[in-house]
Amino acid sequence: MPMADTQQDEGMSGPVNISVIGAGLMGHGIAISFARASHTVRVFDTLADSLATLHDRAAASLKSLGLDDRQCADALALVTPVAEFADSVADADLVVEAAPENLQLKKQIFKDLEAAAPADCILASNTSVIPITGIVENLENRDRALGTHWWNPPHMIPLVEVIRTQWTSDTAMQQVMDLLRSIGKTPVRVEKDVPGFIGNRLQHALWREAISLVENGICDAAAVDTVINSSFGRRLSVLGPLANADLVGTDLTLAIHQTVLDDLEDSGNPSPYLEDLVEAGRLGMKSGRGFYDWTPQQAEDLRTRVSEHLRKLESILN
Repeated sequence: MPMADTQQDEGMSGPVNISVIGAGLMGHGIAISFARASHTVRVFDTLADSLATLHDRAAASLKSLGLDDRQCADALALVTPVAEFADSVADADLVVEAAPENLQLKKQIFKDLEAAAPADCILASNTSVIPITGIVENLENRDRALGTHWWNPPHMIPLVEVIRTQWTSDTAMQQVMDLLRSIGKTPVRVEKDVPGFIGNRLQHALWREAISLVENGICDAAAVDTVINSSFGRRLSVLGPLANADLVGTDLTLAIHQTVLDDLEDSGNPSPYLEDLVEAGRLGMKSGRGFYDWTPQQAEDLRTRVSEHLRKLESILN
């Protein structure tokens, strides 16, 4: 694989053959992220409709990035839908599995990958929370397997968490880190394979407390989101929590923790309020009701606002 710096003792230089298993929301975004950097990408999916619509969805996502027709066409030309699993990975240097969040499904995919992909191909899972160890534990060659957790939408969010298991080789970790940097991503090493890795542990700690505030009648959902959107949420992209703690002082941070931590939600269980929402079929935008009521137009408007915000933010930060 190509290295980001001038030292290329291991791996390959030039374009890399990428295989993506899964042509859905995450899979197509991962595919175009590599294609934009001139890497060839084969995409496999068991659903014929997903493969048939792959290029249309990829084109729409490329357009959302502000690319012109020529740039979109150049990227799309490098993305090939493939109906046969073995054909999709036969020449791969890196496979990124982007299948649904089901442990047994992912274990089977990795078993099939070990049989079909080249022996020196790196095998990566895009799971959001499932420990990589459980996915790859039955492989014969576990040192080439790791996690690459891309964030949704993967073609717009720069972060990719690169997760090491107890077996992952230093070479595999470094090659994937360098490759991701070379395509404009911001990879972060996760040195211990824990559920949720870094990002989702942080995100769901926040969501747990947000739900608890609503559940306990302290405020409604709109108040929670307004507080976050109108205060610390505005600075998080340039001021992370630990840099902020240093900014205000670790002594003040400690004093606040001594006052508030004992009162935060820490049951270790999912919220009964959240369980009741799911039981009642209030599944969010896909059912029209969740913490809020949603019309299809409201849901689409929000997705559009998020996409436009991410584009503007990237422009500002660059």
